[in-house]
Amino acid sequence: MTAPQRLPEASRLRATQWPMVLGLTLLWMLLWGNANPVNAVTGVIVAVLVVMVFPLPPIEKQARWHPLGLARFVGRFTLDMIVSSWRINRYLLGPGKPPCAVLGVRMRCPGDLMLTATAVAVSAVPGSTVLEVHRRSGTLYLHVLGAGTEAERERARRETLRLESRVVRAFGTRADVDAITASEAAEEVFGPWL
Repeated sequence: MTAPQRLPEASRLRATQWPMVLGLTLLWMLLWGNANPVNAVTGVIVAVLVVMVFPLPPIEKQARWHPLGLARFVGRFTLDMIVSSWRINRYLLGPGKPPCAVLGVRMRCPGDLMLTATAVAVSAVPGSTVLEVHRRSGTLYLHVLGAGTEAERERARRETLRLESRVVRAFGTRADVDAITASEAAEEVFGPWL
């Protein structure tokens, strides 16, 4: 039995753009206010031109669902929310002002989708907020509550990198997961800050 023929990359890209063409055609007809054959044909022509001039990257290449990784992410994320809420209550109800710090944490998988997903997950955990994302270097700048000592800042960095690892193992491509695995193996041998 022969393996199924795969479409060339350009053909697959074009094949993934047809839902966009359909949506843009529908939008064109809605803007004109009626669905007649002339509006449909001109809508398809305009939509094809828009897709050819401004092609979107295929989403299927950027994310995958990994059920076991997703289960680990959800379970650990829930635990992180509980632990972080407890820490914030301890800081807020304790004496004095809670210590804060701004940290730069360089991500090991700086692709746009994984960087964005990690930034959203970090911001969702109480006690940390993403202030800025430096896309070129793949660095998240975080405001962290309760990071007054160097040990607490190091803990916040490690937790952010562990969260990135769980996000990538839940939603990343094979290449993303391999990059995280290689980075973690190198950190075990050489330490976290190569």
